[in-house]
Amino acid sequence: MQDRPATARERLDEIFRATHPRLVMNMFALTGDTAEAEDVVQEAFVRAVANSRKVLEADSPEAWLRTVARNVALNRWRRKVRLRQLMRQNEPRPPVVPEMSPDRLVVYDAIRQLQPRYREVIALHYLADLSVEQIAQTIGASTGTVKSRLHRGRTALGQLLGSDRSSFVAMMSADGPVPAIGEI
Repeated sequence: MQDRPATARERLDEIFRATHPRLVMNMFALTGDTAEAEDVVQEAFVRAVANSRKVLEADSPEAWLRTVARNVALNRWRRKVRLRQLMRQNEPRPPVVPEMSPDRLVVYDAIRQLQPRYREVIALHYLADLSVEQIAQTIGASTGTVKSRLHRGRTALGQLLGSDRSSFVAMMSADGPVPAIGEI
């Protein structure tokens, strides 16, 4: 019985078994990443199946596969670089925050030391400029609760800042930005 000639599929399978490990090593040397190298070689073999006639007629099917794998790796690398460039270009710029005076930082630090329930209403009222009603709606509490927490929060802030209660309450009740400590 005479041996039949190998089919294109059988010949591609032989090429795969013979060249796959070397191609992955070559592409690892190029990409520096095992998973990327395997993906690139896999893509080269997918293209080889699609162009089996070209591969099988090539002087060196391995050289054809290596060239395709290299081109795939370079194209993927270029796309990644371009994506990073686009991401950097379209990255939202951090908002410009004016530098705070040392006195204002002391006030903010004191607010952070308050109990959470007081800190929240103080921050919403004086820093976010919300009304008592808006705060009540935001935190799901009554306006009386918000007023009570504001009163207790101001008292605690006055103690933390070392000022007497009346001048601190006047400072926090004033419209506009939080004044400097020296203005208390």
